[in-house]
Amino acid sequence: MKALERFQKGVHRVTYTVCAVGMFLAIPLMLITTFDVLGRAIFNKPLPGTLELSEYMLSIIILLGAAYTQQVRGHVAVDFLTSRFPVKGQIICKILTDILCLFIIAIMTIYGWIEGISETTVTDQLRVPMWPFKSLVAVGGLMLWMEFLTDLITSLASLGRRE
Repeated sequence: MKALERFQKGVHRVTYTVCAVGMFLAIPLMLITTFDVLGRAIFNKPLPGTLELSEYMLSIIILLGAAYTQQVRGHVAVDFLTSRFPVKGQIICKILTDILCLFIIAIMTIYGWIEGISETTVTDQLRVPMWPFKSLVAVGGLMLWMEFLTDLITSLASLGRRE
């Protein structure tokens, strides 16, 4: 049981660190948006590249924050049906859902990696390479996959304790 707790703590720590990188970008995103709006309103001259940078910063924030949102149970969950099941039935539904999520996220992560490493284009205005941002699909997906894996292991362990 100690190994499971250490694994879970390690995954949670890495997930939080990856999310912190995304959270750090929220401040520059707000600043460039503010300067763009002020430049457009006061000087009638927008800040060049704001749209491109905003798109990429938002993608980083979302992709790197998805795993942390899973960690803190922040995703939307509808349980009006499963809440009526016995505890063992709820755990079995959770296990099946976690397995399905692991499968879907694995596909997303693999194809995100393939797209990221094969990307050769750059952005239109600032000429920023797109491959690092497309590769973040794989990084965020891997972290989300690890969070679902820890959830699955925890659910399996709790199913074993309920018997």
